[in-house]
Amino acid sequence: MADVIDYKIYGNDLQLVEVELDPREGVQAEVGTMTYMEQGIEMQTGMGGGGLTGGLFAGFKRMLTGESFFITTFANSGNRKARVGFAATSPGQIIPLDLPRLGGEFLCQKDAFLCAANGIDISVAFTKRIGTGFFGGEGFILQRLRGDGLAFVQAGGAIIEKRLAPGEVLRVDTGCLVAFSPSVNYDIQLVGGIKNMLFGGEGLFLAKMTGPGIVYIQSLPFSRLVDRITFPLQQQISALTGGQS
Repeated sequence: MADVIDYKIYGNDLQLVEVELDPREGVQAEVGTMTYMEQGIEMQTGMGGGGLTGGLFAGFKRMLTGESFFITTFANSGNRKARVGFAATSPGQIIPLDLPRLGGEFLCQKDAFLCAANGIDISVAFTKRIGTGFFGGEGFILQRLRGDGLAFVQAGGAIIEKRLAPGEVLRVDTGCLVAFSPSVNYDIQLVGGIKNMLFGGEGLFLAKMTGPGIVYIQSLPFSRLVDRITFPLQQQISALTGGQS
């Protein structure tokens, strides 16, 4: 049973989620996302999983998704309510996932997980098709959030929620895909047309999502934001140096 936690999200484009914990309740979070914690909150960094072997295995699985080997647990050891805040790691928004209402399980891309109530299982999910693995772009290894409590994921820019009917297809840039229901079939599709592939500027592959289920999309993934910042800088440096590095 996951801890029953309350929360409040602050901000519009640079959001923070504040989690309120009753005595003996806890929340687990990605390393480096904690912003503040009130008196009574105790912090413990570990590998997760059961025992040393289970913890090492859980840590290595998280590393496969690009996350930290460790995970931090914040527990309220006091005798009154206490709060702890977690900030998104890039400009964007935070999505609360009420897992019981979502069927007890949800899948998200790497770097999306922010925090979750104690008792939520955070593991690795592999796509079924080998082509997805080779051409997934942003990574074919997904994170699986499973349990009966709240979890929070982060997205860059604006969030778009799509509810797909059975058999309905939605094609998404692989970097813009944030999270989706396990009932949604996830596959990689080659962009058609030679001119589209060479000059379209959208990448060679798209994620093909087939309903039923929920799909969350982000308008500005962090990788795209970095490219938009660094490319003009590279052009300016090249102009100043005459094309010499």
